[in-house]
Amino acid sequence: MSKDFGRPPLAQENQTLVEQRLKEAAGGGIRETLTVEWRTKPMYVEVIDMPVDSLYYNPSTHRIRAQRSHEPERDLHLDEDPWSPDSQAYLHHLLQALPADPSKRDPEFENLAESLREYRQNEPGLITRDGILVNGNTRRAALKELGVANIRVGVLPESCTWDDISAVELSLQLRPDQRRDYSYINRLLAIEEQHLLGRTLADIARDFRIRTATCDQDLWILSCLHDLIERSKDGDAQLRLLDFEQHQEKLRELHRRYVKEAAVNRDNAELIKETRLAAIVLGFSKTDVRLIESDFRARYLDQKLPETLKSGASTAAAVAIPGLNRTVKAAAPKVTQAKTLTDTVLKAKAVEAAEDGKLTERGTAAAKAFSAAQKAVEDALEPAGKDARVRKRKQAAPDRITDACQDIEQCITDLALAKASNSLDEEAFDEAMLVLRQTLAKLAVATQRSIKAPGDGVSWLMDAVRQESA
Repeated sequence: MSKDFGRPPLAQENQTLVEQRLKEAAGGGIRETLTVEWRTKPMYVEVIDMPVDSLYYNPSTHRIRAQRSHEPERDLHLDEDPWSPDSQAYLHHLLQALPADPSKRDPEFENLAESLREYRQNEPGLITRDGILVNGNTRRAALKELGVANIRVGVLPESCTWDDISAVELSLQLRPDQRRDYSYINRLLAIEEQHLLGRTLADIARDFRIRTATCDQDLWILSCLHDLIERSKDGDAQLRLLDFEQHQEKLRELHRRYVKEAAVNRDNAELIKETRLAAIVLGFSKTDVRLIESDFRARYLDQKLPETLKSGASTAAAVAIPGLNRTVKAAAPKVTQAKTLTDTVLKAKAVEAAEDGKLTERGTAAAKAFSAAQKAVEDALEPAGKDARVRKRKQAAPDRITDACQDIEQCITDLALAKASNSLDEEAFDEAMLVLRQTLAKLAVATQRSIKAPGDGVSWLMDAVRQESA
């Protein structure tokens, strides 16, 4: 259930003005309407002009949900008094800000403002009768910056509740023709909100126009991020969801790798997860993070880590379950060590952000630990990358043969289809077979030079080419 923020100070004045302008719109001329999904059914609402300065930003908007934590004190005040000038000014700032770094202005906002300056409004916003913006918050911010007096908005029915505001905003934002999508983290939060309301993954996936598996993946990722934020807490320092805004592809790739490995070995999956998460927090690229497998720490990282970052249990102890008088096996020692390193990196990152460059003893220690971990992982990635390239070269030739076999299998199907429709170009097919014969002869020569102890497959190739030559 959505939080009820009450009515804004100018609610009554806005309601009177809305009623007046709705009557004027119904009086004659061409009437503009907007289609919205209202309580699961489409509904047409009247569009009117409203003064930009009399409307209120929606404090529950999904667009800047994660970014609100940028300034914790103002975020708290926003929850307590969302209609105050300071709270509305904070929302105005966040709507213009870069999602990954709210201290900077978003270039997409600049593009929107420029579009509004040149072409004015293409699509109307949407308000309640109290003047709360359900959709069009960013457009109102841009028009306010441009000094435009009025904004075109549709008007929701009088019975609108905060649950309706949340549902309608989501349905409008998820239309495929929207100009400015939610940021990655805000989209995850919107999916989580729907899941907590008890909706099935299939229903949520349909609304967000994604596969059910993708919806499940997004919930898993957000759960990981909540866990990382909790583990990063060190006194008054703590990471925020928006700190992970730019890691979308790395997190999705991590989930795919985790699921694949967990089907074989859960401890190895946890090890990959923890080590990759540490690398993501340390700021390594997607191609670097991809090099981290279950043997990364044992083969490469342990030799590079300073002693101050090496810790963790050497044996797996049993963990008691409170109230049941039972114990379960704890995480493997290698997983515990990986989690300890990840926790160290998370806390160091959080303290660095909280200190913001101040030369305090705490900030200096955090920066030192973060740099040491970053250098160790960077040094470990170098030999890991070399080994990966070697493995790739070793697998290149067999992989190409496998791909060629799949193409030939498809060719068999195509031949059957061509026969049924009497559409086969026999001369072209015959020429292609001659090319195949020549290619196999070249492959046999290269194989003979490269493989000293041929197996059954290579022996077959040699015999086939030898018979062909004879």
